[in-house]
Amino acid sequence: MQEKNKNILQLLKLIALLLFVYAICRLLFYSFNYSYFQELSLWQLIKIMFFSIRFDLSVIILSNFFFILLFLIPFPFRENKWYRIVLKWLFISVNSLAVIANCVDLVYFQFTLKRTTADVFHLFGGKIGNDLGRLLPLFMKEYWYVVFVWIILSIALGYLYNRIIKQIRLKWDAQQYINQSVLFSISIALSVLIYRGGFQLKPISIVTAGEYTNSKYVPLVVSTPFTILKTLDLEPLHSTIYFSNEADLKKIYSPLHAAQPGDFKKLNIFLIALESFSKEFVGALNGKATGYTPFLDSIISESLTFPNGFSNGKKSLEGIPAIVSSIPTWMNEAYITSPYGSNQMNSLSNLLKKQGYYSAFFHGGTNGTMGFDAFASLAGYDDYFGRREYNNEEDFDGHWGIWDEEFLQYSANTMNKQKQPFFATVFTLTSHHPYPVPDKYKDKFRSGAMEIERSIGYTDYSLRKFFETAKKMPWYNNTLFVFCADHTGVSSDPFYTSKVGNYAIPIIYYLPNGQLKGMDSTITQQIDIMPSILDYLNYPQPYFSFGTSVFDTTAEHYALTYNSDLYQLLENNYSLQFDGEKATYLYKYTTDSLLQTNLINTNADIAKKMENKAKAIIQTYQQSLINNKMIIRVGQ
Repeated sequence: MQEKNKNILQLLKLIALLLFVYAICRLLFYSFNYSYFQELSLWQLIKIMFFSIRFDLSVIILSNFFFILLFLIPFPFRENKWYRIVLKWLFISVNSLAVIANCVDLVYFQFTLKRTTADVFHLFGGKIGNDLGRLLPLFMKEYWYVVFVWIILSIALGYLYNRIIKQIRLKWDAQQYINQSVLFSISIALSVLIYRGGFQLKPISIVTAGEYTNSKYVPLVVSTPFTILKTLDLEPLHSTIYFSNEADLKKIYSPLHAAQPGDFKKLNIFLIALESFSKEFVGALNGKATGYTPFLDSIISESLTFPNGFSNGKKSLEGIPAIVSSIPTWMNEAYITSPYGSNQMNSLSNLLKKQGYYSAFFHGGTNGTMGFDAFASLAGYDDYFGRREYNNEEDFDGHWGIWDEEFLQYSANTMNKQKQPFFATVFTLTSHHPYPVPDKYKDKFRSGAMEIERSIGYTDYSLRKFFETAKKMPWYNNTLFVFCADHTGVSSDPFYTSKVGNYAIPIIYYLPNGQLKGMDSTITQQIDIMPSILDYLNYPQPYFSFGTSVFDTTAEHYALTYNSDLYQLLENNYSLQFDGEKATYLYKYTTDSLLQTNLINTNADIAKKMENKAKAIIQTYQQSLINNKMIIRVGQ
């Protein structure tokens, strides 16, 4: 190789060395925590080792980016002896820190069951931070072998660096400056691409690892430096202790659900998540003979419908985990993209899989949109079907993905090829901004004050066509259909822009045989869908869910939302607003729909009881996410 390219060759060898070190750390991590991974087959481990290269390359480039810049900078001073010494110690220091991060999780993982994330720095802040200097020597003494592994690998890094990096002397004429500048530019561009993990819409993240394995084995795919660096800019939860006595906490709220008695009903489940379908647009839920959803109105007349249904968030990214996995976003970062996005979790797909169900997630958007494909894999779906799998760009809407009419037909026909029982989730698309409607229907659907209403009408029509197709299929009569919006859309109505109405959505359970029917005024929310379905099926095993079954007549039903550091608890006709420390507002929203009369002082007993309920839910939620305890483990 020409002298001008030897710098690149040396850099590639250093990256290969780091990949080898990361692989050693991963195998040590596997060995130290073998009891957790013992169900993993050799072939699965080999595949994980291979797929992990994508994530290791990303974090290696990110953590060494400054080194790469200085190593390849197209100026002759890079050949200076002192400059090269600085580079060497920069390389060793940065990557020695990465090694010790990996080594910490050799033993720390057994306590958290997840790779360490950036919230560890917040953990050692404040009063706890004062204990770090006292506890660190004890940890080093007890886990001396971890320190030993780190020292050996760090020494090996220094030794092998000296073997790889040799002095290169270039003749720095005009042509050499051009050559080195071109190599520098290409290398930086490639580095950015490798850091991103490819050409997909967004850079890879922790949740991306779910594309290659289930949530239990995600800690093997990623490394600790990766999880720390990827969560540095994410705001972690700070566990607030409102109840020091665990028994007092559980008396008010518990996310543990018992196994149901009776025979398990092997009904197919078809969950239809509707983009931006506010309750406002559904005529049957507003006492209107004419709305924008004539088909959904007809389904409501034959279904068990909850007019007091609420979303738990305001974004699709928040709605889908709430609906599918009963995990709300009661924090400032969406669960999927939060430091806890790779936590072990329950979902309808992985729980029903234990009963022999096949599962599929359908979303007509471009694959990678909002990380739904990665989340679907983490949630345990067998297959994901998106724009790529649909594979017909003639039906692309020009903005987000495939038109709802065609994609819903595709969903029905795809499921008709699968075995029963199945669990299918389809998330519609078209009623997303900019609210397009196919040209062939431009005069078919009316709109009111907002453009979204025409798009809502089109999606409703697409649902009608979907059901016309589904009714002809052998699985239809044995299927429970569940309709729910992912969040509310834009509004011009005073009630639907209030803090209560802004979360009001349709939640509907439909059985073709008519066994579920009527209007039920019970307050319910997105996170209730999973436990409600499992309850109705008589699910035979205990499970973890933040929600409550609508079929549980003994439960205290509620809805909890969060936005900009303010919680809202809806229960028994009241809306309580809670800032994390104290209740600030109490409204009887059923008679004061615009929330104008604050009853916080006049109804102090009600406010106090609701405040304690909110505190119990919030504390349980925060501790469950932080400690990675969102599934029922043996002995729990």
